[in-house]
Order: sequence, then structure tokens, then C-alpha cells
Amino acid sequence: MNWSTSQANHHSFILTGIPGMPDKNPWMAFPLGFLYTLTILGNGTILAVIKVDQSLHEPMYCFLSLLALTDVSLSMSTLPTMLSIFWFNAPEISFDACITQMFFIHGFGVVESRVLVSMAFDRFVAIGDPLRYTSILTHGVIGKIGIAVLTRAFCVVFPVPFLIKRLPFCHSNVLSHSYCLHQDAMRLACASTRMVLSIASRAERLKALNTCLSHICAVLLFYVPLIGVTMIHRFGKHLPPVVHTLMANVYLLLPPVLNPIVYSVRTKQIRRRIIHVFQGRINRA
Repeated sequence: MNWSTSQANHHSFILTGIPGMPDKNPWMAFPLGFLYTLTILGNGTILAVIKVDQSLHEPMYCFLSLLALTDVSLSMSTLPTMLSIFWFNAPEISFDACITQMFFIHGFGVVESRVLVSMAFDRFVAIGDPLRYTSILTHGVIGKIGIAVLTRAFCVVFPVPFLIKRLPFCHSNVLSHSYCLHQDAMRLACASTRMVLSIASRAERLKALNTCLSHICAVLLFYVPLIGVTMIHRFGKHLPPVVHTLMANVYLLLPPVLNPIVYSVRTKQIRRRIIHVFQGRINRA
């Protein structure tokens, strides 16, 4: 079957595994499976440790739990099509399924960016007013922030599927990635798609920086690949297709894999608790 042609207003899209090398797709199945496993194990460990340890029921760790849940959800949004392409060699996806996946991918992407902003606010309060930290960021306030984050993400992303559905498609129905992104779908449309340190001492500055370092790493892990994939879509049309695919997969898979590692290494309480859990299991064995 010729995947590269389709009639106007497609009823389905064709996702791309490894551009130009479809016979190599099975070789990607196991590395991707390993990354998904790491994502679930890493973020699951963070969530379990925070849940069972009462001393970690603080604002910072509540936000970290939200980040872990978002990372898992974002990864799971891409899992169906990744499995379909790399395990079962079935690259076709219906139009409605594609825009549904698009909604969840972009929705959880917006949630993650807002959670990172909330975590930055948490560190700002912890550094600027440590004595009132827990009285300012109560569980009620954190709950309201969580609801606001989800509501904002829903309101921002909700129109996207309807806007995409209104576009006429008369070019190829082959997408550039192994999952659906609105930038990728708009590229195939026939119509126009143009849219719119003031702390006293050096020691205190270093302490403040150290307090925020994990969060800075998480922000960089999320935004650097995001900016990279956006720039490649806008200015990298001359680049080989494999570069587009690589950046798109790095954008969605790298942060969920590395965030638990960053916070486990940089957060002393979580690191101690994880070591304690594993030591307890070894001793029982």
C-alpha cells in the first residue's frame, strides 16, 4: 500500500518511525520499551516514596508528585502509537484518534510547564520567606494551584483539535513523527496556518542556587528540547527527516526519564528514603 498519497480531507494519517528506514523500526522497539520502563519505575518510585514518608508531605514534594504524575501521563500519551509503529508495524492512525492524541500530548505539555512555574514559585517562597513557607503554601493552596494548572491547560489546548479539524488537507497524509503534533498536522494543510540576585552574601547566593538547582535542571530538560523541536519545525525544513524524528522523541521521552533521576540525586530526603527502602528489602531478603 502506498502511504504517501491520500485524497483531500484525510480520514487517516500515516505516522513515521525511522524516516527512510522502515525495516529498522523493530530495532527501536526495545530501546523505547526500556525508556518507557525507566519512566514508569523512576516516577513511580518518587510517588511511592513521597506517599509513604510523612516527612515528605510538604509543598515542595507535593509539586514534585504533580510533576511525576504529569511525566508519566505525557509518556503514556505517546505509548499507543509508539507500540503500533515499532512493535506491530502499523503506522496508520485515524484522524479522530490523531487529534485525540494531539490533545493529550499538548495538554500534558502545558500542565508540565505550569507545574514547573509552580515549583519555581515554591522555591521563591522557600528562599524569600522561609518562616512562613508552610503557612503560605498550605495543602489547600496547593490543591487550588493544581486545579488552576489543569483548568488552564484544558482551556489552552481544547480549541486545538477543532481548529485542526477545520483545516482542509490535500497534500500527503504522512506525518513526520511517531505520534501526532499539531505543528506536524498543520504542515500538511492546504490553507494558511499562520497564528499567532539581590541576596547579600556569596554563601547565601550559593545556598539559594543549590535550593533551586533541581528545578532549574527540570526546566532546562523540558524547555530545551521543546525549543529545539519548535525551531526545527520552523527553520529546519532542509534537515534530514531523521533529525526531526530524533528531536521529537527526545522532547517527549527525555524529561520523564531524567526528572526522577535529577530529583533523586539532588534532593537529600528523597535520596535517603529510596536508599532506606532498598536497604530494607535487601535485609529482608
